[in-house]
Amino acid sequence: MLNLVLFGPPGCGKGTQSARLVAAYNLIHLSTGDLLRSEIAHGTALGLEAKKLMDQGVLVPDEVVIGMINSKLEANKSAKGFIFDGFPRTIAQAEALDKLLAGKNTSIKAMLALDVEYDELVKRILHRGEDSGRSDDTDPVIIGKRIEEYNKKTAPLIEYYQKQNKYHRIIGKGTIEEIFAKLCNVIDSL
Repeated sequence: MLNLVLFGPPGCGKGTQSARLVAAYNLIHLSTGDLLRSEIAHGTALGLEAKKLMDQGVLVPDEVVIGMINSKLEANKSAKGFIFDGFPRTIAQAEALDKLLAGKNTSIKAMLALDVEYDELVKRILHRGEDSGRSDDTDPVIIGKRIEEYNKKTAPLIEYYQKQNKYHRIIGKGTIEEIFAKLCNVIDSL
């Protein structure tokens, strides 16, 4: 099973590239944001619990998110693999994901980390903000805080996957097609 963590700061192109990778490798895109919205829309027990917490402005606990991921894995047992987008975000989440996957006799094959310079990230997010409707995509100060938050809390996952020899740095500079080709080269070499 080809399980990949697509990783990188806001604006690095994860959404764009994950759609292409899903199509090219016949994988299932597993975005925790999409999962949360789907579980809430379907009124599942996990979804109702998540909605209650989100309505209170509280982050959804790792156990709830892992439960949702488990449900998605169970519903797609014959999948060729998954692209994890936006998860894990912390070492604790990565450890929980490893444990969940080990229980299903599979694991993360690779972390594909898109590396994009700060100024380029800001430029991309501001450009995306012209169409996204998200206020946090239009304010350079907020964008900077989001990138800073990523660097503090999420970037430590790089070391976690480096220790497992699963970390692959991909320079996220160039056209969408050029970056996609770099990602494919890494995947094909696994």
